[in-house]
Amino acid sequence: MAQTTQMKPRPVKALKYEELPGLSKDQLTPHHDVLYVGYVKKADQIQERLSEIESAAQGVNATYHELRELKMEETFATNGVRLHEAYFENLTPGGNPPAGRIKDLLERDYGSVENWLNCLRNDGMAARGWVVLAYDFEDNRLQTYISDVHNQGGVWNCMTLLVLDVYEHAYFVDYKTGRKDYIETFIKNIDWAEVNARVERCGSAIR
Repeated sequence: MAQTTQMKPRPVKALKYEELPGLSKDQLTPHHDVLYVGYVKKADQIQERLSEIESAAQGVNATYHELRELKMEETFATNGVRLHEAYFENLTPGGNPPAGRIKDLLERDYGSVENWLNCLRNDGMAARGWVVLAYDFEDNRLQTYISDVHNQGGVWNCMTLLVLDVYEHAYFVDYKTGRKDYIETFIKNIDWAEVNARVERCGSAIR
């Protein structure tokens, strides 16, 4: 029997605010405490099962096998965790203005911050799940990508800088089908200091 690795449960990151201007506690709490926490638990369960079978599985194939299903859902659950964490962490009550390197990069690559915000607004209406502002290390510029499913639409060799969740569960309690209004609320609550901190973690790799 293959040796298994004891998996350590990943920590659940606390929601750093109970409510935001335009987003109520009734909207935010189940989004964080049920949906996000659920992804954390499932990601851990998948990792635990993979540690048991991945190196010893028999008859693996690309049509159907438990290992294949686990590996596919591994990316779904893990991205569900990471995207939600980035989303909650890049919000703060009332927001703060874009400044520093992220402001410079937005102006360089989109012409102005407002031009990029208009891209965000449109991309937020086009996406079925996520909008991600990322730094693409291949193109050496900011890119705004959309994703319909957690493990679909991502681009390799990019650094996630800002995440907007546009699944209905992110806004339906407060806005019903009013996604445009929700996106405006999101913009007003962006924590640009957190976005800048993500830029700074890349150091000289961002140029």
